[in-house]
Amino acid sequence: MYIIFRYLTRQVLVSMLAVSGVLLLVFMSGRFIKYLADAAAGKIAGDVLFTIMAYRFPGFLELILPLGLFIGILLAYGRMYLESEMTVLFACGVSDRQVLAQTMVASLVVMIVVGSMSLYLSPWGMQKVQDIINQQKKATEFELLSPGRFQSLSSGDRVTYVEGLSDDKQKLLGVFIAEFKKDGSGLSMTTSDAGSQFVDPDTGSRFLVLEDGQRYEGRPGDLDYKVTHFDAYGLKIQGPDSVNERADEDAIPTLSLMRSDDPEMRALFHWRLSLPLIVPVVTLLAVRLSRVNPRQGRFFHLLPAMMIYITYLGLLIVARDALARQQVPEWLGLTWVHVLFLAVGAWLQFGTAWWRKRKLIREGRGHAKA
Repeated sequence: MYIIFRYLTRQVLVSMLAVSGVLLLVFMSGRFIKYLADAAAGKIAGDVLFTIMAYRFPGFLELILPLGLFIGILLAYGRMYLESEMTVLFACGVSDRQVLAQTMVASLVVMIVVGSMSLYLSPWGMQKVQDIINQQKKATEFELLSPGRFQSLSSGDRVTYVEGLSDDKQKLLGVFIAEFKKDGSGLSMTTSDAGSQFVDPDTGSRFLVLEDGQRYEGRPGDLDYKVTHFDAYGLKIQGPDSVNERADEDAIPTLSLMRSDDPEMRALFHWRLSLPLIVPVVTLLAVRLSRVNPRQGRFFHLLPAMMIYITYLGLLIVARDALARQQVPEWLGLTWVHVLFLAVGAWLQFGTAWWRKRKLIREGRGHAKA
């Protein structure tokens, strides 16, 4: 049995890792593109992108691993049914219940991993991400400037372009700034060969000091532009004190959720508890749904199986929203959804055989009476 257990476990885990890897690539690519767009717009620095994605990794994995395990079991056991490997195992005395028990042992590891991510690692990672984003929001315009790119700063009123940076990255080279005047009197454009940051020691105000440049002021379409040549020109840049930090509920520690009286926080706490509970339920469903007739094809069972999984996850989301609105008592929480699909899985796994056995008993008694 140990050899069989090792073989079944290897088949399931290899399929699960392959599916989870593909899903992880898809989900993380979409999120990375969003952060990349923020970096291109000057909202965050480009050098923190991979750090943010690393901290978001547990949050992606806690949702992907249960689905990866579900599809992995369907693919691995479905192939074994098609190639008659399961038939050979059953002929050698391995029962359906033993296959289910061995798969449940393997899924226990996945359940522990998902639970640790859902309850601890994911909130911790989201808190780190929130700290980075808040820190980026506190950064000055000077710190967010990137060479070779037009960036809209100061709430969209100012567009800045920097041709390059000095070797020590303390000086801007080839600076162009276009700014709409707040009184609506026109547009000002400033060009400079170089620029650096200056902090007033008395007030703490920050200035971008431009050197050897020109400033053009006027209204587009008019001919009365004012042209100013300067050796040094100070332009005030946004400081960190004007930015307010924003909290994210996904970054709240699980222990704080457990102690909270807010219905939304309690609903989030039940959601985090539900994620690891998905694993044994989908394992029970997948072991039975993986049975296929060789004439039906390898992927015949995937569509109905995925519909069941989507319904399961959808009901959990609906139950979470209902709990947050206090339409469901807290003692019930999201448990009723797990119990419902646990009953479906138990019926698929054992109910049909029990019903067939009862039918045979009734037919036997009828023949005995006749």
